[in-house]
Amino acid sequence: MRILIIDQMHESIVPLLEEKGHKVDYRPSIERKEILACLAHYEGLVIRSKTPIDRSLLEKGPDLQFVARAGAGLDNIDLDYLEENNIALYHAPEGNRDAVAEHAIGMLLALFNHYIQSDQQVRRGIWDREANRGEELAGKTVGIFGFGNMGEAFGRKLRGFDVEILAYDKYKSGFGNAWVKECDFKTLQEKADVLSIHVPLTAETRYFFNSEVMAGFKKPFYLINTARGEVIRMDTLNEALQNGVLRGALLDVLEKEKLQALSAAERLSFEKLTERKNVIFSPHVAGWTRESYLKINQVLVAKISGTWRG
Repeated sequence: MRILIIDQMHESIVPLLEEKGHKVDYRPSIERKEILACLAHYEGLVIRSKTPIDRSLLEKGPDLQFVARAGAGLDNIDLDYLEENNIALYHAPEGNRDAVAEHAIGMLLALFNHYIQSDQQVRRGIWDREANRGEELAGKTVGIFGFGNMGEAFGRKLRGFDVEILAYDKYKSGFGNAWVKECDFKTLQEKADVLSIHVPLTAETRYFFNSEVMAGFKKPFYLINTARGEVIRMDTLNEALQNGVLRGALLDVLEKEKLQALSAAERLSFEKLTERKNVIFSPHVAGWTRESYLKINQVLVAKISGTWRG
């Protein structure tokens, strides 16, 4: 097949595809208007998140056999169009699930043990042990909201921390095992000391964690979000942190991530979050390690070639 790659990828992607006999055009700097003009010449399209893969774009590729997303999220792709036109969809959550799980745990440990604060203090010559007394993860109940590739990897990585792990997934059942107990959402709300979000962005999950849902938790908890920022508004986070529903928040994603384009109200909400010492941010890099950058390519090429075995 002739394949067009429109985003920056690990350099292994071209030789991996060429080894399978494909002809590859690697054009990471291509603009949308150029994609529209040339897509008719390709059977495969490999993407990240440069441009919406919507109906108006897909209609320009009448010979497309597949769209491959180098990553996990599919919210910028018209899935209905792909299904209607028998275009295969490949994505690679298996390539970065371990990275996401490790990042989530790392952020949690950083907050519990005041790593950021204590590092900054020692660099300034301040040796304050009491102000940096930590909190242990052992003995806590960790809830997982969504038990797909990312949620399952997060649960697996937690096994050595002596925690109770509860997981809820509206669309899966029978996944409980020796270290993860399957439960309903109400049980998460009743028992979680920590809640980690691992769901895709859909019409159902967008702003799912509203004020009413947050108020339904029975005890103050820590929230980890390495999934999609739009599952909870910044205003809702500030409200929950202010009234004690949340003890802290670990945020790799935000409701709006183009910070220079925030409205005045959004800017105020974001700034309130940045002023809180019990909030830690990272710039949507939970799945973005040196290892995952390569593994995503390997997973995608195996799926495109029909050799993926899970």
